[in-house]
Amino acid sequence: MLTVICEKPGLLVSRDTPKPARGEGETLIRIRRVGVCGTDLHIYEGNQPYLEYPRVMGHEISGVVEETDDSGRLQAGDIVYVVPYLSCGQCIACRQGKTNCCTRIAVLGVHRDGALTEYLSLPDRFVFKAEGLSLDQAAMVEFLAIGAHAVRRSGLGQAQRVLVVGAGPIGMAAAIFAGIAGAQVTVLDTRTDRLAFCRQHLKVAATVTVGDGDKDELARLTDGDFFDVVFDATGNARAIERGFEFVAHAGSYVLISVVKDHIRFADPEFHKRETTLLGSRNATAEDFQHVERCLREGLIPDQALNTHRLQLAELPTRFAELLDPARGVVKAIVEI
Repeated sequence: MLTVICEKPGLLVSRDTPKPARGEGETLIRIRRVGVCGTDLHIYEGNQPYLEYPRVMGHEISGVVEETDDSGRLQAGDIVYVVPYLSCGQCIACRQGKTNCCTRIAVLGVHRDGALTEYLSLPDRFVFKAEGLSLDQAAMVEFLAIGAHAVRRSGLGQAQRVLVVGAGPIGMAAAIFAGIAGAQVTVLDTRTDRLAFCRQHLKVAATVTVGDGDKDELARLTDGDFFDVVFDATGNARAIERGFEFVAHAGSYVLISVVKDHIRFADPEFHKRETTLLGSRNATAEDFQHVERCLREGLIPDQALNTHRLQLAELPTRFAELLDPARGVVKAIVEI
């Protein structure tokens, strides 16, 4: 079967690899779509801290069941999506139902080989029937679920003011689900094209471009109170530190991004606001199912989000195109 491997930063190669045999308690999936994530771009660029090369990337997965057991939950021919965070089910986090931060987590495409290939065999409990979804929609469930998890974790309420810092796909996902939850959403970013996309397709209340006067504009939009909930999706340590300034008194700050640096903030400001600081990692099956329902109900502009498409065989020569801001990539999907 055709498999595309990231041999080292900047180098993707095609290989003919053996088709996997289905193990006991596993489902063999014919991979059909793989979304390209920011993590994949970081792997290609060489700045993903949790990875060893060579690696088969890809964790935003949809496909068709090729073989499965006879439990009746899945059948051959079903369209499925995958929860790619392979959790142990036994550690302190898993025992609390927080499989997204399992102490022994193995993320497909990061800790073990992922889906830029024709077949994968995975434990049944990570494979879910994509009820009423297309292959394209099913491949988008994972990245949307990260935003949905962050919003659920924040506990935001109806009509609260929300700021999303960073208008990449994960920030957009947070903006979408904050809007679905009834919040009034503002997006802050350096890229005017991404902000225009948010206004047109996500119907956010306001957008602000990073630069001189941006804090004054955020203050104006909130009558000087700033935001009940701030989500950071920048992946930039300095932006994360600055984001504390935009949290209202009694507000919450949710860090979706992960950075290798230490994060510093002014303790007096943190305490006088009684700020709630939260990390948000990955997502759970509950979040995936919420995304699935919202897609079926037409609450997510999935067709607009899918801005680019590639074939698996094209990746070694075309993957670098996805790093070019001029191409306006939001979500690229690989067809297999």
